[in-house]
Amino acid sequence: MRRKSVNFNVHSQPEFYREVVKRVNSHFKNSSQSKHGNTSMVVKTIFMCALYFIPFGFIISGLVTSLAGQMALWAIMGLGMSGIGLSVMHDANHGSYSKNNKINHAVGLIINFIGGYHVNWKIQHNVLHHTYTNIQGLDDDISKNNTIRLSPHQKQLAFHKYQIFYAPFLYSILSLYWFLGKDIEQIVKYGKEKLVEDQGISIRQAALEIFIAKTSYILLFIAVPIYFSPILWWQTMLGFLLMHAICGQILALIFQCAHVIEETDFFEPSESGSMENSFAIHQMRTTSNFANDSTFFSWFIGGLNYQIEHHLFPNICHVHYKDISKIVKSTAQEFNVPYNQHRTFLDALSSHFRQLNRLGVGAV
Repeated sequence: MRRKSVNFNVHSQPEFYREVVKRVNSHFKNSSQSKHGNTSMVVKTIFMCALYFIPFGFIISGLVTSLAGQMALWAIMGLGMSGIGLSVMHDANHGSYSKNNKINHAVGLIINFIGGYHVNWKIQHNVLHHTYTNIQGLDDDISKNNTIRLSPHQKQLAFHKYQIFYAPFLYSILSLYWFLGKDIEQIVKYGKEKLVEDQGISIRQAALEIFIAKTSYILLFIAVPIYFSPILWWQTMLGFLLMHAICGQILALIFQCAHVIEETDFFEPSESGSMENSFAIHQMRTTSNFANDSTFFSWFIGGLNYQIEHHLFPNICHVHYKDISKIVKSTAQEFNVPYNQHRTFLDALSSHFRQLNRLGVGAV
């Protein structure tokens, strides 16, 4: 049974999207730049992979024998893991890393080395989140099986009033849950909704790929370190959990600060599935930028602090977001379209937790 879809209002300020697309296309034409990645993207890929795999090499080499040293290496791996997720595989699985789809596919497969499964990620992120941003029941990024209330259209439960306190813990186990159970749950769910076959793969093949990916991940990043690491097995497992806690916290907060804040809107589809806004206006109302003046921060998180530009142009590599953000912002102001942004990441983070508290106590 296919998931219910919605119809965006094509008559809602269509001139904004036409104009912003025209201006962005002109930017690339006039500058003779490709919309895909460049040399800096390749350098970043090497750096992020090195940040993940080099510490792993030291963990199993026996060269670092102290518990503190081993924990530090796992912590660095957590940074590398999040860096790969935000800055490398994200662009590749959007098809924006390279103009060569084979390269995009190959680089996108690196998600399987950090505990995920590329097909499920494409469905949840590319198909559902990017199409139905902040729409209750359709955007799986805000549907958390009632453990946390991220939308005013979600049923409020008594324990949600404490979510501002327990949310950081849930965020810290995000990537661990992704590795342990989420992919299995999703392949069953997306299979029933015919979303897997839309990716050109059968359920049987997807299940086999998940089994191979998860088994390989367990052997490589749990069994091998336990066997070769000079510290006790349970200490190695603590390091593994530390890596996931760091990665999960980073991934969760980056994406939550882009959509679940005080300024963004949340929607619930009507019975007929009709929406009040066009697709582009919907994205502008449900998305926010932050810390656009922070060069290193933007570099590390794959330009996802330019979330508005990413949602309007997901097929453009993030290395170009800063340049086109000026075009998008000025066009939005010209057409009186919202352009949500926070000056710093701390400002966005504060807004997210205020919104989380409001949602928890039923203030919205």
